[in-house]
Amino acid sequence: MEAVDTKRIKVLVVDDSPDAAKLVEGYLNRIEDAQFQVIAASSGEAAIQEVMTNKSIDVIVMDYFLPGMNGLEVTKKLKERKIAVPVVFLTVHKDMSLAVEAMRIGVPDYLIKDDITSPVFPKAIMSVVEKKKLSREMTELEIRKRRLEAMQEFVVGITKEIAAPLEAMKKVVNSMLGGAPPEKAAKYLSLIKENLERLDIKMEKLKNLKEDKTVQYIKDIKMIDLS
Repeated sequence: MEAVDTKRIKVLVVDDSPDAAKLVEGYLNRIEDAQFQVIAASSGEAAIQEVMTNKSIDVIVMDYFLPGMNGLEVTKKLKERKIAVPVVFLTVHKDMSLAVEAMRIGVPDYLIKDDITSPVFPKAIMSVVEKKKLSREMTELEIRKRRLEAMQEFVVGITKEIAAPLEAMKKVVNSMLGGAPPEKAAKYLSLIKENLERLDIKMEKLKNLKEDKTVQYIKDIKMIDLS
């Protein structure tokens, strides 16, 4: 089995049995291709609180029968709060109506507790985490694509606006340089000419931008990398 990621996969086990998390951890840690950190929550309320404060949880393994809210109700509460951590249900036995309801609210997998001791369980966990990772990457790619399209549209508009003034400035600078100005004036005119040429190069790179690549500038400000 291929490793999903080199980082430790964080699994939240929601079960009112104090031994459930230890059992899950014991079987998951038999997998050589991945490392797991198992966190326990004894109720739906505790699980919601844990996920809201711990943003690094990768998957939730949830017992259906919980004190207070059941597994379906907890999952609905998570979705209401826009928490997108995937949930794997565990029940004592298969229930088709429960399976259908779980699928309807977007639960990616549904297992019986006996599956914990079989190869099915770790494979299901790894599969769910991998699917979530791929979904996140696809979303990020789509966002970057749309941002790039917006930048390209903006650049096309602004280059049309400044093309004529830039060209006029270059003609004036070249004309003044051709008139043998004093040494100090020639120095400043040369600097202006160099900066106009640099601006031309940057604008050309912006027009032909193929990748939404940014680099850190200061604090929370990023700038487009045109290197």
